[in-house]
Amino acid sequence: MDLPQKQTLTPDYFDALYSLDPDPWKFETSEYEAQKYAATLAALSKDHYQSALEIGTSIGVLTEMLAGRCTSLLSIDVSEIAQQQAITRCQSLLNIRFQLMCVPKAYPNEQFDLTVLSEVGYYWCREDLEKAQQLMLQHLEPGGHLLLVHWTPYDDDYHNPLSGDEVHESFLALPSSQLKHLKGDRADKYRLDLFERVDDEST
Repeated sequence: MDLPQKQTLTPDYFDALYSLDPDPWKFETSEYEAQKYAATLAALSKDHYQSALEIGTSIGVLTEMLAGRCTSLLSIDVSEIAQQQAITRCQSLLNIRFQLMCVPKAYPNEQFDLTVLSEVGYYWCREDLEKAQQLMLQHLEPGGHLLLVHWTPYDDDYHNPLSGDEVHESFLALPSSQLKHLKGDRADKYRLDLFERVDDEST
């Protein structure tokens, strides 16, 4: 008998976490997070991107770092409580825009040459992950990069519908006519994969 599928976690779930603890995952202080952020930036194969999208602002620690690699960065999140912290953190960085948005119910009506999905994909149910994948592809310029970074141990405490590995494997399973896998790396507790959007005219 199949178990019922876990549903995508709601904005209320994250607001409740941030209400109890302004930094529930210790993004500001964790040595693990610092090392992961450094690896995330090092994985980007271009020194600079024109128009980037970060899905999952949280409190803006990675957002602040990404800003130095982009002419324009749009950072979106579902939690207003978390995003207010990010806005305060990044208030001196004029190339960042923030928006409350719940992917895949909504998506920015823009094209990007970089999309970063870090520690977000496993909060979606399988159906929403597949919808989000198609939106990311539709709004990623040919030759643009998609960077995935996710925690791999499965943690029942957070009620995640998917594991980090399931998220990454779902992107690796997409047709090579859509995404080309550029590089991948697996650390002790997270994995990282960089993709490039294939130019439709060249296929």
